[in-house]
Amino acid sequence: MFGYIKPLKPELLVREYEQYKGIYCSLCRQLGKSYGVLSRLTLSYDCTFLAMLLLARSSRCPGFEQGKCVVNPLKKCVFLKEEQPELVFAAALSVIMAYYKIRDDLHDPGALEKARAFLLWPVAARARKKAARDFPDVERVVADAMRQQDAAERESPLRVDVCADPTARMLSGILSLAAEKDSPEQRVLSQFGYFLGRWVYLMDAADDLPKDLKRGAANPFACTCGLTPQSTPEQIAQAQEHCNGALNLTLSQMIAAMNLLDFQHFGSIIRNIVCQGLPEMQKELLFEQEREKDNV
Repeated sequence: MFGYIKPLKPELLVREYEQYKGIYCSLCRQLGKSYGVLSRLTLSYDCTFLAMLLLARSSRCPGFEQGKCVVNPLKKCVFLKEEQPELVFAAALSVIMAYYKIRDDLHDPGALEKARAFLLWPVAARARKKAARDFPDVERVVADAMRQQDAAERESPLRVDVCADPTARMLSGILSLAAEKDSPEQRVLSQFGYFLGRWVYLMDAADDLPKDLKRGAANPFACTCGLTPQSTPEQIAQAQEHCNGALNLTLSQMIAAMNLLDFQHFGSIIRNIVCQGLPEMQKELLFEQEREKDNV
């Protein structure tokens, strides 16, 4: 995953932020328990959000307890009291996603990314093998999405909707696995997952746009907006406005689906992330960097 799905911390209550950190730390602990110490490198805000979303639907809430950080024993952390199936599911998704990201980085033109992927590959492959055995449906959904993503990004010219669809369908399929088949909740989760996955892909493409233009790499927004490495800053700024519009439209559809979900716990944190954290991420990545350049 990409690390874009984060809360807007200043708008959270202290209690809410402690709960969010508790799920983050609990997922870190679960990764180590299920797949070994190095699997904790796959910990992300994105899978933390998915774990919280799944936990929020459950009528049971085991509560939190204090303990020592599994990485730094001198630091105190908050953990969920018991092992939760939602965390086990999120941990499996985390290592499976990391495996395919590392596999993709093996073909990255950047020497640093390729070297890092080469070093992590054996560990990622072992963890993914175990996760795929425990959760074959998750492996199937992710593997299918990666094949579709590769095919979409080989098309010429690149089209934003076509390129975003595999990631959108992947998260739609992942969240569908968490609900009763053909239930109203499954349909809503599927819809929410689709727009969340679409938003993540669009945000990543928009974030990478300046870098891709510099190195001449393919980017669906560059193709749609007619950008080249010789494009002016004004043309790039117009393209970023286009990116922001596409993200806002996707976000509005995501919020509409979220409002149909029944949260037993953590509802205010989830709404903070979707309604405030994601827009703040757009603002930060698309516009704050340009303002910093203007102020230099």
